[in-house]
Amino acid sequence: MEELKTTCLNAHHRELGAKMSPFAGFDMPIEYEGIEAEHNAVRRHSGVFDVSHMGEVRIEGEDATAFVNHIFTNDVTLLEDGQIAYGMLTNDEGGVVDDLLVYRVSDSEYFLVINAANIKKDEDWILEQMNKFDAEDLSVSLESECWSEVAVQGPEAEAQLQKIFPDIDLKALGFYHFYELEVQGKDEDGEDVFFPMVISRTGYTGEDGFEVYADEPVIIELWQQLLENGVTPCGLGCRDTLRFEAGLPLYGDELADDITPLEAGLGMFVKLDKNFVGRDRLAAQKAEGLKRKVVGLEVDGMAIPRHGYEVLDPATEEVIGHITTGYRSITLGKNLAMAMVDAAHAPLSSEVLVRVRRKVFPAKVIKKRFYTPNYKK
Repeated sequence: MEELKTTCLNAHHRELGAKMSPFAGFDMPIEYEGIEAEHNAVRRHSGVFDVSHMGEVRIEGEDATAFVNHIFTNDVTLLEDGQIAYGMLTNDEGGVVDDLLVYRVSDSEYFLVINAANIKKDEDWILEQMNKFDAEDLSVSLESECWSEVAVQGPEAEAQLQKIFPDIDLKALGFYHFYELEVQGKDEDGEDVFFPMVISRTGYTGEDGFEVYADEPVIIELWQQLLENGVTPCGLGCRDTLRFEAGLPLYGDELADDITPLEAGLGMFVKLDKNFVGRDRLAAQKAEGLKRKVVGLEVDGMAIPRHGYEVLDPATEEVIGHITTGYRSITLGKNLAMAMVDAAHAPLSSEVLVRVRRKVFPAKVIKKRFYTPNYKK
């Protein structure tokens, strides 16, 4: 068995008594005080997550914009320097290789943030595409080992980070924008040095917040300062319940190599008026009409739908889909799910059944953004 990787904060998680578990090849904290308490801290106050397991790739050169636009479903030519776009890498069949954030540093430099579970796959895929691409000035740097990262999320996130970085105007930083900075710290020998740092107004919780990328000493000190100031340490358990309520997809559940962005309901991030890998198949799928879609469900009764449970036609009890993610919503107090279902059963208010072990429970199709996000306006 391959040895689990650890982040620079691993010892700190263990000192706090975190419940640790393997995730994407890393030893990661699932919860500290408890998923519900941490979830509510982010909704009401602020929480900090160790997300150093995420991957990073830098693309540079005069052909960088053309190349990123070739591999990315969204259109980076619409971005200003310092702006971020969400979108997907898609394969030739339109399935999702990964979903990611693309940071535009300049028209000749982009910083890509990819999912931890897909780092090696994404790196190989990007390099394969680069080798096929007709470019005179293009380089790809694999930087996943170079960065650590924390996410500070919640209505008090800005105020908490501002205390630590009083000289950075966080209020002026717009949603899906970022700053590139240098911060003073100490290296392994105790010498004063300047470390690069990226702060972006992004997150995966449905709340306002920031993601901070820097070298290990900076992230360790930032983590300690945030906890000293009363920010709640949060594990990956509530990161999933938070993103679920906000209707945000998780790769492996709502997205996969054999699920297209259109089926996942992410068509707004797919710009079919430009060329990119998988574009023709997605255009054809849109023209032909979708055969299945990811929808939201509200389930009656006390049954909690879980990943993989079957969704049934209420008239025939034939299988028409499956649950991709399901929880009893901590914020809303309802049994909710996202599910991949046949398109005929996807319209809002459609009635379906969900099989929970040996019983079936009625459910209704609703919008999959269950909770209204509180992003920076």
